[in-house]
Amino acid sequence: MHAGKATSSSRPSYSREPVISYDSIYLKTFWISGILLFVDSMGTFLTLNAKAVVAALVMGAVLLFLGGWPYGVFFFLLMLWFLVLAALVTVAGATYKKKKNLYEKYRSTKNVIANGLWPVIMALLFFLFGLLHYYGLPQLVAFAGFVAAVSAVSSDKFSSEIGVLDGEPRAIFGFKKVKKGTSGGITGLGLLAGLAGSLLVAVMALLVPVSAGALSLFLIIAFSGFAGTVFDSMLGFFEERGVGNKYTSNFFASALASLLCVLLVLAFI
Repeated sequence: MHAGKATSSSRPSYSREPVISYDSIYLKTFWISGILLFVDSMGTFLTLNAKAVVAALVMGAVLLFLGGWPYGVFFFLLMLWFLVLAALVTVAGATYKKKKNLYEKYRSTKNVIANGLWPVIMALLFFLFGLLHYYGLPQLVAFAGFVAAVSAVSSDKFSSEIGVLDGEPRAIFGFKKVKKGTSGGITGLGLLAGLAGSLLVAVMALLVPVSAGALSLFLIIAFSGFAGTVFDSMLGFFEERGVGNKYTSNFFASALASLLCVLLVLAFI
């Protein structure tokens, strides 16, 4: 990706170089890995109910359309990667979670929308920038915002599913002890798991070569994604007090993480 520098005129100039290098060996490897991932991830749809599967497929088709080739394929595969990761951490410690009544295997359409709506919005922004021939920095921002949003929902998923396996959680505000499964509760293991969830998505950005700042972009996305699980816990604190629910928390946490990423990209890349 290459961002054009602002000129002396009131309208900035934008690079027309593509965001993703079509001929990169890394990108070709990613497509091959993506095909294998797609086959492997068919089992992850077992964690979605029938309506949620339809919603996920529709959302995937929208991402493919908005990104086109090859961007849409990357968007689609990244969401698929999140589904695989989500399925793995869902079944982690399943026996213990069932005993504590904390196991939720099947996800609904509301879960799909809450986790996928903001990434779709960023993909739409990416599409519109391309339609207006604003490449370079504008599309870099939209691309990074998309990956950060997925990184955030992955981070939150890891944090919530692995965190309940730790000791007694504490409220993010005030740090009072709360029951396991309480919205807004955090644990050390949960935060570490959230960081891992963010990194596992952010690292995919390294498979998409950029003209400059690849490592910086990875670090910004990883940090923003991890911040997403913190945002979710903060919003969860208010859930317990009747403001919002887990779906609104997931949506706004991914949006805040994405916007944080956008600001950091504009500031440092």
